[in-house]
Amino acid sequence: MAGRITKSEEQLRPDPKFGNKALSRFINCVMRDGKKSVAQRVVYDALQLIEERTKGNPSAIEVFEAAIDNVKPRVEVRSKRVGGANYQVPMQVNRRRQMSLAYRWIINSARDEKGKPMAQRLARELYDASNREGKAVNIREQTHRMADANKAFAHFAW
Repeated sequence: MAGRITKSEEQLRPDPKFGNKALSRFINCVMRDGKKSVAQRVVYDALQLIEERTKGNPSAIEVFEAAIDNVKPRVEVRSKRVGGANYQVPMQVNRRRQMSLAYRWIINSARDEKGKPMAQRLARELYDASNREGKAVNIREQTHRMADANKAFAHFAW
């Protein structure tokens, strides 16, 4: 492939508080209806709650990065049609997709839990994910289990 269609990677600016590009993309994923300041407040409040919970050791950014690392899937199954049958073929996941899946799973897990402010739900999900617990990590484990169960069809990978 000659190159990417968009320059989103180059245009992405680091977030104003921590200067972290990954956190900036995460804020963009949390954002709804273009309300970036609301999304920033939610994410920064969540990081503040994590900071209070861990008492600064490790820092909130380290917890965030550990959570993303623990949720990123290494393999996933993709559907492939061969001779009239559909097979779930395990495939490696590229780095960009790993990040977007991790963000999506963490945010959706936090949004599914009702009854508390979003910052508290997000803080809990990030903290749990950094300790290899929580809903988002379970989704990753299910994805890996599915890929492992369909290892026999790996030769259909394209």
